[in-house]
Amino acid sequence: MSKKLTSRAQDYSKWYNELVVKADLAENSAVRGCMVIKPYGYAIWEKMQAELDRMFKETGHQNAYFPLLVPKSLFEAEEKNAEGFAKECAVVTHYRLQNDPDKPGKLRVDPEAKLEEELVVRPTSEAIIWNTFRGWVQSYRDLPLLINQWANVVRWEMRTRLFLRTAEFLWQEGHTAHATKKEALDEAALMNNVYATFAEKFMAIPVIQGLKTESERFAGADETYCIEALMQDGKALQAGTSHFLGQNFAKAFDVKFANKEGKQDHVWATSWGVSTRLMGALIMTHSDDHGLVLPPSLAPNQVVIVPIYKSEEDLNNITEVANSILTDLRAKHITVKFDNRDTHRPGAKFAQHELQGVPLRIAIGPKDLANGTVELARRDTLSKQVVDLNNLTETIENLLKEIQDTLFNKALDFRDSHITEVNSFEEFKDVLENKTGFISAHWDGTTETEDKIKEITKATIRCVPLEGPVEPGVCVYSGKPSAQRVLFAKAY
Repeated sequence: MSKKLTSRAQDYSKWYNELVVKADLAENSAVRGCMVIKPYGYAIWEKMQAELDRMFKETGHQNAYFPLLVPKSLFEAEEKNAEGFAKECAVVTHYRLQNDPDKPGKLRVDPEAKLEEELVVRPTSEAIIWNTFRGWVQSYRDLPLLINQWANVVRWEMRTRLFLRTAEFLWQEGHTAHATKKEALDEAALMNNVYATFAEKFMAIPVIQGLKTESERFAGADETYCIEALMQDGKALQAGTSHFLGQNFAKAFDVKFANKEGKQDHVWATSWGVSTRLMGALIMTHSDDHGLVLPPSLAPNQVVIVPIYKSEEDLNNITEVANSILTDLRAKHITVKFDNRDTHRPGAKFAQHELQGVPLRIAIGPKDLANGTVELARRDTLSKQVVDLNNLTETIENLLKEIQDTLFNKALDFRDSHITEVNSFEEFKDVLENKTGFISAHWDGTTETEDKIKEITKATIRCVPLEGPVEPGVCVYSGKPSAQRVLFAKAY
């Protein structure tokens, strides 16, 4: 298969799909809408997972694990949540297969093995977790309860795309219980800020923190915080959400506690999550027509060393120097790989590591050894420089930080240049079609107007920004009074 990708300008969607497969990140599986995450793609996810897990634990959260299967009666307990996810649920109705008497060698569902109660394959875990929390919480001394789960979920999507929208995906979901409304609201805001920090500091993706409108909130939430990012094609991507659930789930599952005065009260709740959709955001924010561009903080290999040789003696001499470089870089906690495969020529190795987004590539040949230098290539700029071996470790340390900052600033410049204020609906439609990106516009606060704009333009309100000036105005569509501008965009 050719490694050359369709250009982003020619067909952004095709470019993305080709890149995910050709860079060995993931592929479609035998199960409709489900993907196989390949080792290189999973290595990136593991880096994300490790950083997020550290951040969760630093804010006092503990990991636990809850069942994949949820009794239907529990799933129905919180009405809005059940209605919100009902159309995406996979349901287990039987527990055994048997030989099919009419088709030798085939199996069928055993009609005698019907479950007494159907089981929902979790699309989210609030129901099973809050049923469990009822036994964990009796007193204010048991609060706050700060739990996170790393898991898979199933949402039976009809239109799927690798990482961005699949029937089964990996994620983390935090679920917390608190004694007061303020504590729960503070928790929801805190975790949204954790997501924003992770996106910007580790993924090098600038995000806007905001609140979802009522129609865009998580099913069963009183408020949904979010982080919104902008991809290179001008479409928005919701990169994470954090929900203030009020007392809705506590009341549905009768989770009460005795407060300091000895009175019974329902706890206040949050839930929050990010998923392997972040992989899609990472790919689409930074990558180019040559392949992946990875921020150093999330690259499985931050540096790769490629030997260039003709004889066994050359290889032995290069290997000795390469091993010394490996030792020095690893002592600085820099991940590095020595690609000494004898099944690929140097050019093929260069192409593969470029496609897979390795931030820095070192090439060493006999002439380099004689001069005490190496050739160092940057993936983000595709530039090369000759570096003295004595200064190599320091140079790499500085370059990795520079690449991380450069990627963030490049994405930030693009995002900021694609936030456009508009004051008329004609201007709104023109920007949406010809410039794309976020549109900052006044909205009258009604679901009716929100739905009408979506129907006409396919743009949705991505968030009500938490920061920035709050100035009254006139709704861009209805002409009615508006409290502040919100951000619209077409989105993934």
